[in-house]
Amino acid sequence: MMKFDILTLFPEVFDPVLNNSIIGRACKKGLIEINTHNIRDYSLDKHRKTDDYPYGGGCGMVMTAQPIYDAYIDVTKELDYKPKVIYMSPQGSVLNQKKALQLRDEKHLIILCGHYEGVDERIIEKIVDEEISIGDYVLTGGELPAMVLIDCVSRLVPGVLSSGESYSDESHYNGLLEYPQYTRPYDFMGSKVPDVLLSGNHKDIERWRRIKSLARTYEKRPDLFEKLSLSEDELKQVIKEVNSKNNSGL
Repeated sequence: MMKFDILTLFPEVFDPVLNNSIIGRACKKGLIEINTHNIRDYSLDKHRKTDDYPYGGGCGMVMTAQPIYDAYIDVTKELDYKPKVIYMSPQGSVLNQKKALQLRDEKHLIILCGHYEGVDERIIEKIVDEEISIGDYVLTGGELPAMVLIDCVSRLVPGVLSSGESYSDESHYNGLLEYPQYTRPYDFMGSKVPDVLLSGNHKDIERWRRIKSLARTYEKRPDLFEKLSLSEDELKQVIKEVNSKNNSGL
């Protein structure tokens, strides 16, 4: 089982998102455990205040160290190991599939959600192991990024999805974007499912999906495509596929 403990000012926002669908079912099966901890509960201020003005001046407020640190101590006090502590921060390394796979191998993650102008630097120095961002932009708080990280990592935990193939063929898992997917009806507004997918020939289907995946990566994410090591034959097939698509007007 993989365990997530979230330190946040807004624990109520997590339940509607993480207690439903695939992640919710995984929790009920005991495959993952998600706990939220309200940082305000650890404030020594009579008004449960958790922020203050920054030293040196400047706009905005900064989350104070004491409530965060005490929340962390409470979560870890009975453990005989140190969980990996992640601070969701726009200054962190950007989350990707490779990072998600690395985090999947951790048995326990504590995720700190900042707010306002961030958290007192001493908290980062004392308890945070890694800062992670979900993109090069700034949000009002770390709650949405924390949900993204938990969803991204949880679905890689064995048993959460129906099989390993449920994520091993997806975009970014192997450095490629995923091939096109189709379902019923066979004919939708004159557009038909490619015949190869109805052929029953698994080798042909696998070959078709591989070329489509490569071509899609070539067109949409040339930065990823440049990192691939392809045979001369595969490269020719990709160029042919892209040219065929462009000439058809699709």
